Amino acid sequence: MKIAIVSPEFPPDLGGIETYAWEYTKELASRGHDITLFTRPHAKGKISMDGVEIRPVLRQHLALDRREFDACHADVWHAMNAAYAWLALEGRKTVVSVHGNDFLRPYLPFAARDWAAIPLLWRMNSYRPTWLRSHRLKRSAALVASALPRSHHIVTNSRYTEGVLQKQFPACVGKTSVAWVGVGAEFFDVPRKPSTDGIPRLLTVSRLAEPRKNIDAVLHALAGLMPQFEFRYTIVGEGSDRPRLQALSEALGLAARVRFTGAVAREGLLGHYAEADLMVLASSVIPGSHEGFGIVYLEAAAAGIPSLAARLAGAAEAVGDGISGYFVDNPGQDALRAALEAFFRGEQRFEEQACRTFAQRYTWDKVVDHTLQYY
Repeated sequence: MKIAIVSPEFPPDLGGIETYAWEYTKELASRGHDITLFTRPHAKGKISMDGVEIRPVLRQHLALDRREFDACHADVWHAMNAAYAWLALEGRKTVVSVHGNDFLRPYLPFAARDWAAIPLLWRMNSYRPTWLRSHRLKRSAALVASALPRSHHIVTNSRYTEGVLQKQFPACVGKTSVAWVGVGAEFFDVPRKPSTDGIPRLLTVSRLAEPRKNIDAVLHALAGLMPQFEFRYTIVGEGSDRPRLQALSEALGLAARVRFTGAVAREGLLGHYAEADLMVLASSVIPGSHEGFGIVYLEAAAAGIPSLAARLAGAAEAVGDGISGYFVDNPGQDALRAALEAFFRGEQRFEEQACRTFAQRYTWDKVVDHTLQYY
């Protein structure tokens, strides 16, 4: 089968959608399908994948991207971001993977005019004044709303995301299903490295760009526990919120116990999982943004590490309560302080093998098996 995958978010960039697109495409290619993947040019360079033609040509501009797509003849098109659901409006058989923010608050301003079609204004395609961005985002959101119901099928990463999508776009009811997400096989091979001094080691893996991730609440909670307990806290990730979080850590007197690593490659990430005792990511839900699922919870579980999460959105489905982790109902600093204290006191205990067994429910071959039936 000739399959065209459209994924503006793709490695070498890091993130949940990037991981989803990479792992899904790799599994699909392993089955012998003829795949062309369209993505953006990446500052870190082009990445390659066996059996996949990767074209880094996306401009996030409807007219310009259409020209690239017209040169590709595929049996089915798979958009990895709701923004590209507009493929369905052009008669292409289109399956769309949605994740949350991509349809709740579209962030790709692709719905711009093709100035090349207007005499003397062709230069406007490369001239994009910032004051036009909000207007283009509104146009893009309207296009997403009209295109999603025209898609052949929509796969979601959790029951929660499916429910939110159907509530926002009732015309999509009957065209959706839950494909879940998977976890890479290499995470199951992570060797545990017990602490040599018995000090608990906490880990957060997240893009540091959204306040709803509540990392600041975790820092406040730990500051309150610092006089009673020893701990080490590693925060892996990069983003616009990192300077604020680092400043907060220092202001709370946590600088000696909290380490910000920035973004790390896959090998380095596996090393951080090997040395952690608890993954901490208690995201909240805000208008236009929620935790669609949370692949990092599965990565942690596959490595034998339990998670502390908020019982909200897709995270409630990504952690097995009492099996691969536990929850706070309200991800505020008081609730997080109590939950972390329970872990430090040994009141919350989890078995490494139980965590790994839970993660085995979620594999990329199952995600592909589910989605192929709609191709």
